[in-house]
Amino acid sequence: MAKSIYDFAQGSSHPSDGGSESAGTAVGAEHPTVGVIYNPRSHRNKGRDLNCDHTPHVQVVQPGDRSQLPQALQRLADRGVELLVINGGDGTVRDVLTFGAAVFKDNWPTLAVLPKGKTNALAVDLDGPADWSLQEAVDAYDNGRRIRRRPLVVTRLDEEGVPVFGFILGAGVFTLATEAGQGAHKLGAFNSLAVAVTTGWTMLQLFGRSSNRWRKGVKMQLLLGSNRVPMEHSGRGDPANRQILFASTLERFPAGLKPFGALRNGLKIAVLDQVTRRTMAFIPAILMGRMNRNLRKRGIHQLTASSFEMELEDSFILDGEAFPAGRYRVDQGPELEFVAP
Repeated sequence: MAKSIYDFAQGSSHPSDGGSESAGTAVGAEHPTVGVIYNPRSHRNKGRDLNCDHTPHVQVVQPGDRSQLPQALQRLADRGVELLVINGGDGTVRDVLTFGAAVFKDNWPTLAVLPKGKTNALAVDLDGPADWSLQEAVDAYDNGRRIRRRPLVVTRLDEEGVPVFGFILGAGVFTLATEAGQGAHKLGAFNSLAVAVTTGWTMLQLFGRSSNRWRKGVKMQLLLGSNRVPMEHSGRGDPANRQILFASTLERFPAGLKPFGALRNGLKIAVLDQVTRRTMAFIPAILMGRMNRNLRKRGIHQLTASSFEMELEDSFILDGEAFPAGRYRVDQGPELEFVAP
C-alpha cells in the first residue's frame, strides 16, 4: 500500500489535458446541464464504455489521471453544469471533491454518485442501488430525493499541502484492515460483503498475542474542537497509544454497521484505546449499535466534534488510500447536495 500522499499541489499547478470527451452539449429547457466524471479504471467500469447516446445534453470527461482532473472540472464548471455525476468508487469521489473545491468554491452543482468502485460507502449512505444508471441519476435530479452531506476536510499542519476531501478516515487497526480488504477484493468480495469479511478477519487478529501488530496500537494524540481539548484515555494499554481511530460524516454504513452507536449527524469519531479479550465478546454488538453502556470504561469512545487534530506516528486511510504519518486537522467541509432515488 502506498505510504506517501499523492501530490495535489502538482495536479493543481500543472494540469494537463482534461482527458477524452463524449456526448454533445446541446441542452433543452426540460433538461439540466449534466457533467460526468467517468473513471474508466474503477472496478465495475473496466472494459465498459459509458453509453450516452440517449442523453445528448450530457458532457462526459474521462481524465487519464489525477493531474487532469482540475482542467476537466473547470471545463464542466465553465459550461454551467447543474448536475455533476461521479462515475466511480469512493476514491474517485475523494479526488473529484478535493480538486473541485478550488473550481466550484461556494457554488457547487448538485451531485450524483454511480457506484462503480470496489467500495462505495457514500453510495450506501445515499441509498443508491448498485446498478443505478446515468439516466436514472439524471431523472432523479427532478424526481428524486435530495440528501445533504458535509465531507471531511483533512489539512496537513506540519507540511504544506492542499486540503483533501473525503468521507471515511481511519488509523491504527483500520489501516491494517484496509490492507486486508485488498485481499478480500482479490477473493471476489466487494462492497458490503468485503466490509463484512474484513471486519471478521480483523476481529480474529485482535485475539492474537500482545506482540501482534494488530494489538499493539499506534501512538496518536487527539485534540478535540477549536479549543484543542485532549481526548480522554481510559488507561487501558499504553496511554500514548490508541488501537483504532475511525471518523466519518456519513450516517449509514455498509453491512449494517453502526460504529458510532446512536450518533448520526455531523463529524463523528469512534476510538478504541486497547481491546481486551473480554471486550472482544462485545465488539459485534457494539459495531451493530446494540450496546452503548459502560463503553468508555472498556476503552471505547463514541462522540461528535466540530473538528479535531490528530498526530500519528503511522499512516492513516482516507477513502481507501494511505496518507503518511504527521499532524493533521480534520474539519467539516461545505454542505453538498446529492440526488438519490
